[in-house]
Amino acid sequence: MTRASRLNELGGAAATGAAAGLAGAAVMAVGEKLEQAVTHRPNSYVPARALLALLGKQTGDGAKPVVWNHLMHYATGAALGALRGIWAVTGIRGVHANLWHTVIRLGFDQTIENSTGVGAPPATWPAGERAVDVLHKAVFSVVTGVVADRVLPPRLSSTRGRTSH
Repeated sequence: MTRASRLNELGGAAATGAAAGLAGAAVMAVGEKLEQAVTHRPNSYVPARALLALLGKQTGDGAKPVVWNHLMHYATGAALGALRGIWAVTGIRGVHANLWHTVIRLGFDQTIENSTGVGAPPATWPAGERAVDVLHKAVFSVVTGVVADRVLPPRLSSTRGRTSH
């Protein structure tokens, strides 16, 4: 396979993964609404405030920029879905990939939210809030992974051996 064809394959996998990530973000949003109907947990606008902070626009803690919240939610889903698509086509697939992807999604959100100064470190959250966040991010990663793994065969899977070194 030539370098150009490999890059083309990776680009296509990233685009397909981005679509899978949008599907995962949509399912996650529905799950959040169902959970909120049961727990009465309020909406969080921290993602929107983080995005606005990245764009140089500071908001107060009481700001509720709904459109920016959706933009951040789906943009993050697409971006991290692109990563999962690349993983799928290179043979990083299945349950293990979904678990790793969940950790990456959690880490990405917390990095953005805390580096912009609008989030609180998860260690300071009540245990129930941490559990809910992990659950929703796991739903995102599993849906994204199932779609990516189903659509993208592992055409670029390495055949270099069975060890990491």
